[in-house]
Amino acid sequence: MIVEDEPAVARGVQVALEREGYDVTVQRTGEDALANFADLAPDLVVLDVRLPGIDGFEVLRRLRHETRAPVLFLTARADEVDKVVGLEMGADDYLVKPFHLRELISRIKALLRRAYGELADTQTGRTLRRKDLVIDLERRRVARNGERIALTTTEFDLLRHMAAHPGRVYTRAQLLELVRDYDDALEQDERTINVHVSHIRDKLEPDPSQPRYIRTVRGVGYAFAED
Repeated sequence: MIVEDEPAVARGVQVALEREGYDVTVQRTGEDALANFADLAPDLVVLDVRLPGIDGFEVLRRLRHETRAPVLFLTARADEVDKVVGLEMGADDYLVKPFHLRELISRIKALLRRAYGELADTQTGRTLRRKDLVIDLERRRVARNGERIALTTTEFDLLRHMAAHPGRVYTRAQLLELVRDYDDALEQDERTINVHVSHIRDKLEPDPSQPRYIRTVRGVGYAFAED
């Protein structure tokens, strides 16, 4: 969960983490984060200190009554008081804005490993195996029964997101949000997802007219088959 009121910062972090294979939710205020925390049950929180309304310190104080999930503080200034107070209240790490996304991702991975051990890699491991498919996340390769299948960048990302969560139904809008680039977001619409899924099926399915891997959920979107 990202709790950040600056849209550009929140979007940048969200895109970077989703490209690493994480599921990400963004909350714009501390109130929203607290209201939705129980339902979303995030494994880690990236929390801005300076939020409108309830600030990050108060959000952290309340969260610590119900969770020990790692919390990484973001602060806009190199203020020792913010760092010390945050850590004393139960934050696990902090990062000063502006920061490099690679450093943030490295810290998040370290916090997840520390908190969950081997479980930290279950969603973002190097390989996904689904039926007779092998999806190599590190080298971005896909093979079926040992035969290499060439996918475009967008096709691979769509397949990776869906295959990581068999049975989960994604709307077309959700899938578009997962794979589109921030700068050209306005240049795409949800119908492009239908085209990408059709291309994936043509390359992946033994019989694209009767898909085994990516199924259509009428009126909603798509899901990777559970069985």
